[in-house]
Amino acid sequence: MPPSKHLRELQGTGGLAERRQIGSPAVLNGRQLLRNAGIPLDLNWLRDVRVNTSAVERRAQTEVARRTVKKEWQAAWLLRAITCMDLTTLSGDDTDERVRRLCAKGRQPLQQDLVRQLAIEKLNINVAAICVYHLFVETAVRALEGSGIPVAAVSTGFPAGLSPFAERLAEIRRSVEAGAQEIDVVITRAHVFGGRWQALYDEVAAFKQACGTSHMKVILATGDLLTLRNVAKASLVAMMAGADFIKTSTGKEAVNATLPVTLVMARAIREYAEQTGMAVGFKAAGGIRTAKQSLDWLAMMKEELGDSWMHAELFRFGASGLLGDIERQLEHYATGRYSAEYRHPIA
Repeated sequence: MPPSKHLRELQGTGGLAERRQIGSPAVLNGRQLLRNAGIPLDLNWLRDVRVNTSAVERRAQTEVARRTVKKEWQAAWLLRAITCMDLTTLSGDDTDERVRRLCAKGRQPLQQDLVRQLAIEKLNINVAAICVYHLFVETAVRALEGSGIPVAAVSTGFPAGLSPFAERLAEIRRSVEAGAQEIDVVITRAHVFGGRWQALYDEVAAFKQACGTSHMKVILATGDLLTLRNVAKASLVAMMAGADFIKTSTGKEAVNATLPVTLVMARAIREYAEQTGMAVGFKAAGGIRTAKQSLDWLAMMKEELGDSWMHAELFRFGASGLLGDIERQLEHYATGRYSAEYRHPIA
């Protein structure tokens, strides 16, 4: 098929042709933002936090319902979703070989015949990162050598975050030394339940220091936090303490990423950017398995935060099963037929 105008002009939806790094300038409401360096804990700001749960739920439902993309625009957005994906394996039966296969899939997420049919060879589509346990960081680093794709390591006693504090810090340092360029850390949920905001701030700040130059994503485990107000406060504290990203979930909770939670966290990111002039990324993880869901999350990012949050530098999906469905949808766009799932293995 001839290359679609919109697939050729993906620069208009954020520029797949350019591979920008986390920390490059972001823009919100015409204002250029800096990378987050953190600020002192502001308890007055936290005391003023209010969340109208019913209004959030209504807004989350209507926001994605009124924003749909079709045909070539949908294909372009699905390609963008791939470039924002932290392709992940966090299973108890992970092996070095599984991680190597996942890295190969991350380097070439679409089958070559489909790439030719879409006429997108020059875009060099690949995923944003490969996310693994610490044990497999070195394996992933070797498998990704020369690709420019970073390795993200889950850390700090993932997923519960209840190992001794010194061990959690040591785990971060070991992953950084092994070559992880991004670290996904888990907070102590009890600090949120007890309103111990200084303790939470100090914990995240210590994690940030241990990360060094590696970028830190702070997992809030929102499904455990009970209320959207807790989600909003935990988001603000994590950003004040220097988070590069705030992330919804470990993927192991009973409830993971949801659109209402995403809306609350996106509004917190926007408020923080407006108050401080600094940009923080957002990562949705857990339960996002279909191409349609990826479009919903991209639409919310565009509506709430703007085009800068449609790049991998400020938006990620934590995904294991999502890529296969996106590949099937892109094949349907290219050929008019849905292929069997087994033709699009993840690893």
